[in-house]
Amino acid sequence: MAALTELVRYANEYLRIGAIQDYENALNGLQLENGGEVHKIGAAVDASSRSIAAAAQTGIDFLVVHHGMFWPGLRPITGAWRAQVKLALRHDLAIYSAHLPLDLHPVVGNNAQLVAVLGLQNAEPFFEAKGQPIGLRACGNSSRAELVTRLENSLGGPVKIFAAGPAEPKTIGVVSGGAGGEIYGVAREGVDTFITGEAPHWAAIAAEELQINLLLGGHYATETFGVKAFAAHLAERFNLPWEFIDHPTGL
Repeated sequence: MAALTELVRYANEYLRIGAIQDYENALNGLQLENGGEVHKIGAAVDASSRSIAAAAQTGIDFLVVHHGMFWPGLRPITGAWRAQVKLALRHDLAIYSAHLPLDLHPVVGNNAQLVAVLGLQNAEPFFEAKGQPIGLRACGNSSRAELVTRLENSLGGPVKIFAAGPAEPKTIGVVSGGAGGEIYGVAREGVDTFITGEAPHWAAIAAEELQINLLLGGHYATETFGVKAFAAHLAERFNLPWEFIDHPTGL
């Protein structure tokens, strides 16, 4: 067992929650407290009724998510939203959310973890958002085809490929989630191959115009890495069990 206050204090410091700017609805940190004790840690990409129900069924009482309870914005606690909050309270579930702090963390972050499993070398921070670099830029060390195979194996699913850049990538940019709309900014930073989760329709045309490779692995799939790594880190630090709750959206 660990004290909720100690676990949250450590998590806030480790992820630098107070130092990293984010979107207002992210509301990083503890979003819902429980009675004060943590016996099992859970990890999920999204705070949803399904993830909360799964946490309750498996004995999780501290749930780490990437997209928190308030991601849709201000809303009255009625209907499905009331049911979700009621379910979490009934099972004494604490919910902790980390968005950009988990994207950009140099060890357990989504981008750091993805770069590591892809075997990319000499990664450095790049692409600024909310006042800090959130992605990683690395040197290419394989053909585009080999990179795609590695990416599909890492994500456990197909990758949408817009092969408008070199067959032998020299500079690869990685920004997890829905960063495809930032393709022009990414290209300005010298990237010839851009890996992200999803993109708007016009980004495919932009990739052709910019002559860069655009690889879309899925918003959900590219953001499973951080919550898993962070939950595992907390579990080891506080000697607690942990479990990943997998509810892919298909996006």
